Amino acid sequence: SVLPLHRHIENWKNLQTLNAVDMELYTGLQRLTIRNSGLRNIQPRAFAKNPHLRYIDLSGNRLTTLSWQLFQTLRLFELRLEKNLFNCSCDIRWIQLWQEKGEATLQYQELYCMTVDAAIIPLHEMNITQCDLPEISVSHVNLTVREGENAVITCNGSGSPLPDVDWTVADLHSINTHQTNLNWTNVHAINLTLVNVTSEDNGFLLTCIAENVVGMSNASVLLTVYYPPRILTLEEPVLHLEHCIAFAVHGNPAPTLHWLHNGQVLRETEIIHMEFYQQGEVSEGCLLFNKPTHYNNGNYTIVATNQLGSANQTIKGHFLEKPFPESTDNFVSIGDYEVSPTPPITVTHKPEEDTFGVSIAVGLAAFACVLLVVLFIMINKYGRRSKFGMKGPVAVISGEEDSASPLHHINHGITTPSSLDAGPDTVVIGMTRIPVIENPQYFRQGHNCHKPDTYVQHIKRRDIVLKRELGEGAFGKVFLAECYNLSPTNDKMLVAVKALKDPTLAARKDFQREAELLTNLQHEHIVKFYGVCGDGDPLIMVFEYMKHGDLNKFLRAHGPDAMILVDGQPRQAKGELGLSQMLHIASQIASGMVYLASQHFVHRDLATRNCLVGANLLVKIGDFGMSRDVYSTDYYRVGGHTMLPIRWMPPESIMYRKFTTESDVWSFGVILWEIFTYGKQPWFQLSNTEVIECITQGRVLERPRVCPKEVYDIMLGCWQREPQQRLNIKEIYKILHALGKATPIYLDILG
Repeated sequence: SVLPLHRHIENWKNLQTLNAVDMELYTGLQRLTIRNSGLRNIQPRAFAKNPHLRYIDLSGNRLTTLSWQLFQTLRLFELRLEKNLFNCSCDIRWIQLWQEKGEATLQYQELYCMTVDAAIIPLHEMNITQCDLPEISVSHVNLTVREGENAVITCNGSGSPLPDVDWTVADLHSINTHQTNLNWTNVHAINLTLVNVTSEDNGFLLTCIAENVVGMSNASVLLTVYYPPRILTLEEPVLHLEHCIAFAVHGNPAPTLHWLHNGQVLRETEIIHMEFYQQGEVSEGCLLFNKPTHYNNGNYTIVATNQLGSANQTIKGHFLEKPFPESTDNFVSIGDYEVSPTPPITVTHKPEEDTFGVSIAVGLAAFACVLLVVLFIMINKYGRRSKFGMKGPVAVISGEEDSASPLHHINHGITTPSSLDAGPDTVVIGMTRIPVIENPQYFRQGHNCHKPDTYVQHIKRRDIVLKRELGEGAFGKVFLAECYNLSPTNDKMLVAVKALKDPTLAARKDFQREAELLTNLQHEHIVKFYGVCGDGDPLIMVFEYMKHGDLNKFLRAHGPDAMILVDGQPRQAKGELGLSQMLHIASQIASGMVYLASQHFVHRDLATRNCLVGANLLVKIGDFGMSRDVYSTDYYRVGGHTMLPIRWMPPESIMYRKFTTESDVWSFGVILWEIFTYGKQPWFQLSNTEVIECITQGRVLERPRVCPKEVYDIMLGCWQREPQQRLNIKEIYKILHALGKATPIYLDILG
């Protein structure tokens, strides 16, 4: 049997108490209505097994008190409490606060309470002294320690009633962690002692929670652990495109790297050079060898150094056997290479031999001149480059012939003009033709911009192994996959794969032009695009995998109401984001937008749902096209198929469909609002038509409760009605970057 999603009870006068046993069978329940009944009491853990509840109607009952803790694990859209006569007391102060903040539509309800002298007053007029949310402060905003050291952090919770205070450190690795309670007058303090701090806790958010009958407050401390370098991996040379000695090193601060060859400092050249990238605390990369010979055999040592120490590890590299081993004494060293000395050669000539030699030389020179003229004519006839790619004969310089290729090897790899049917607007990439046309989602602002030649990487289908589905959009599906031979540093790596569902010609063109555009977008805060797989169906795009998913989901999971149940007990999910983390997220998105603006690209759909989150709070702009399906309520359907994100759009985009860099700036202001509300939907209390009316009439979103004035001023600067009066995205980035680095005390709006 299928359990109901909506439970409706009405006019049951004998129902007086609701407890967990009554509700535990309805694990998937989304809506609960108990109306006009005799309900007097709801036990504290009544909804512990109902995490999906979004709507609760308790109107018309006999409730005199109610605890906020009943609802702390729920993400309620609506809570109805009319026609209950509450006792005017501190126990229902939280309902009054929710009314003031507009939580769960309580601001639209007429609620009353009875005073001690039996007077009935509107709830919003209740005045209870010494009854408010607890205040919380921590001794550190960011805590920096060295590995192996001890540290003590103090969390103070104050207020009336005096709150309970606790640190949430369930996933902390540091051993012998313990807490000490300190009770002072009107202050409940708790010390958290970390003993023998380990590097595994670097970047951990230590969260302190203070709660009383009115509600809960929390504060987070970012733990930074400094530790000396360690060599994680060092592998023997493997041939991909080049020979690679793969390595991975971690340390904090990030270590500097250099190499030794047979104990001597290795100088990088065109033949040997190092490439690596930094991902959090880990540096991964390759020592690359371009066609090495036996001269490059030997021991290779990587040395990693930071302020706390150094580490090294050696591996043997063997590339070719030494030729003529018996004659090694005839080689001398010049710089980094060995060469064989050239003995002098004595030649005698006869006069008749000289005359014959001159004749031969003149003949060869004449032949060379004729050959050059013929080649020059052929190049002018066939070899001119088109505006976007190549026309005429193409030289395939190396590599095996691809059986799926439209090109053919002819006479050492030179193709005739007739073998090219790609057309004037086609780039020949590898052995695959990719038409060069504009992208449907983004577009380049202006009409006279130079479009550089684009080389989209082609990935073989056999190198892609799908793991599981991540989502589905109108275009098709997105999968988590393993991709082989994509990086010289890894045999395989996790990627996100976007597969085209619609095989129509128009859809294929959209797909191909998006690949060409995304190849041009290369920035640390734009999701990296690796290439396409076009040999067969479906067509596939390959992107980097961002393990924490979209930013909107991440914000909701790290908000004040994000709770999970562990062994039936409510527990803070992952730690609430603090001010410095919010500013760090916003600054990264602004950095990506500065880059898009510099490339004259207009995104048109900037929102937290279209940003992705990776390890160590790395945020990048990138949309797999799923948001219109996953976040369908964020879009307003116009006509048959057009879906507009009107809650993120400025007046000129709503009224005239005008999209510019300035309209993206407006959207960024809304992104800031989303960040500081932990992922709430803008104008969540209004319908789409009401939102359009508000925006076109000049109304703006209110300042979020946890948003500093400096950040809200940026939002207002983004929401100027006239586009030319809005803040420039470069100015926005500079302000956010400065605020994020300083995070001054006066920004703490909770103080």
